[in-house]
Amino acid sequence: INMEQRIREVHPLPLFAPEGARLLMLGSFPPPRERWRMDFFYPNFQNDMWRIFGLIFFGDKAHFLTNDGHAFREAELRHFLIERGIAIWDTAMEISRLRGNASDKFLEVLRPIDLRGTLALLPACTSLAVTGQKALDTLLTLVTASSSPKTGEWVEARFDDRLLRLYRMPSSSRAYPLSVEKKAEKYARMFEEIGLK
Repeated sequence: INMEQRIREVHPLPLFAPEGARLLMLGSFPPPRERWRMDFFYPNFQNDMWRIFGLIFFGDKAHFLTNDGHAFREAELRHFLIERGIAIWDTAMEISRLRGNASDKFLEVLRPIDLRGTLALLPACTSLAVTGQKALDTLLTLVTASSSPKTGEWVEARFDDRLLRLYRMPSSSRAYPLSVEKKAEKYARMFEEIGLK
């Protein structure tokens, strides 16, 4: 595909920033709209993020699924995240898809997150969690980190005058070769360390 044929996409969702949020979770960019099951983050039904949350906080990976099991309960999800103080956003604000799929491998980041503006809206935030390699690579161009964190672990990162924990979490995509239960264990440890569980 040459550059003229590539479609530039601007992020379709607003920052989800509950008041007092202590954790900002950052993915890369939403999948193509036809894969969405709701107008919220991780809307692809094949993505396990909300099953991971269901397992950790309710012991049930289907907790945030609708009764027919074909979609997510968006209102309940939003309420839960507000209650826990978990903000959600992505590291790319504008991208070009090198292929027409949701794979991070084929995303070219044209404009990254305005981290300064985002953190200004989240004064209580002390931890950032990236949910994939592309998100990590993009964020590491913006913050000063002591090193690149291993999956499931954190390093200290500095941005302006803020010292933050930067967690590198396993991708919730089914393409990432780890069971949903194993992913949930890593996420659960992070939530416990931050004091959100």
